[in-house]
Amino acid sequence: MAKSLYKTLEVNENASSDDIKKAYRKLARKYHPDINKEESAVEKFKEINAAYEVLSDKQKKSQYDQFGDDMFGGQNFHDFARGQQRGGVDINDILREMFGGAGGGFGSQGGFGGGFGGIDLDINAQITIPFMTSILGGKHSVTANNQTFDIRIPKGTKTGDTLRVRGKGNSHQGQVGDLLIKLIVTASDEYKRKGDDLYKTINVPLKFAWFGGKIDIETPEKTVSLKIPLNTKNGQKFRLKGKGVVNRKTALSGDLYLIANIVVPDVNDMDKDVVEFLEKRL
Repeated sequence: MAKSLYKTLEVNENASSDDIKKAYRKLARKYHPDINKEESAVEKFKEINAAYEVLSDKQKKSQYDQFGDDMFGGQNFHDFARGQQRGGVDINDILREMFGGAGGGFGSQGGFGGGFGGIDLDINAQITIPFMTSILGGKHSVTANNQTFDIRIPKGTKTGDTLRVRGKGNSHQGQVGDLLIKLIVTASDEYKRKGDDLYKTINVPLKFAWFGGKIDIETPEKTVSLKIPLNTKNGQKFRLKGKGVVNRKTALSGDLYLIANIVVPDVNDMDKDVVEFLEKRL
């Protein structure tokens, strides 16, 4: 029985969980789009992640070891993945649908169902998360089905994204469904998000706008020193490449755009001689 997921991670079918993890990390570093600039690296990176999602999970791996590539309609995983991606479907979403139902069974169509005996054991919920958590990721406490627990919010999530928490749904005859959480992201007073890019207005003193200088800027991840050139104009944009939002599908990061707001001093607080000089010269 063909089992091309193992081939994708370049391990044999008897590989241990540690061997699978080591192989994944090696390939992920090799094909990460931030490191490998070849156009094919993005698709390869997706396939590696999807394969690891299955082989690193005991239940999924057991199901795959039983049915092999029959789950992909008899195709090897590479061809199946490419076919799905050409159709505009994220391969990770396909795998989550195939493996997500804890009580599902393998059917004649090569997929897995999400219910048990016609009963849907999954629970749907909705939570609101802080803007910065959606950008940087992190833990968030959730209460569902009379349980309170932490979930991991991945970097780059946005309003409308759905996270699947396995084993936190309803139970029936020893089978347990999943919790499907729809995310709502709060607005930020500091940042505006457009796709994978972030926009932030920064105050620039008139002195630096005229004569140049450096100012410290807080970004989502750290403080950076921004060089302000001579004669900076109000509304002028500065681009910090790769300092935006991580795209969950491609693993590429957007950019952070800083928009200059020139701060003009109060003339009443300025030295009288300076004011008189400017009045004559401007």
